[in-house]
Amino acid sequence: MTLSVFILLALALAAANSPFFSERLFLVLPMKGGSKGFAWRLLEWSVWYCALGGVAYLLEAKMGAVQHQRWEFYVVTLCLFLVFAYPGFVYRYFWRKHSR
Repeated sequence: MTLSVFILLALALAAANSPFFSERLFLVLPMKGGSKGFAWRLLEWSVWYCALGGVAYLLEAKMGAVQHQRWEFYVVTLCLFLVFAYPGFVYRYFWRKHSR
C-alpha cells in the first residue's frame, strides 16, 4: 500500500469520529445552544463521508485512470466509514458522563 492510502485511512478515521468528539459543527462552527443533537452529528458524518470520497477520487485521479465504481463499492465504503465511527459513537453515548 502506498503512503496516500495510509493517509486516506487516517483521514477517514479522524473524520468519522470528529462529529462525536466535538461540539462544533465541522470542528469550526460553534452551535447555538452549545450542544449538537444526533441529527446534526449524522449530517456532519455524512458530509465528511462525501468529502473523503472526493479526496479519494482526487488521489486516484492523480495516480492514473479513475476506475468506474458501481453501487456495491459505495455501500462497502459507507459501512467501513460506519465502522470507523464506532469508537466516537461509543465514547459520546456510552462512556461519557452526561451532566443534566
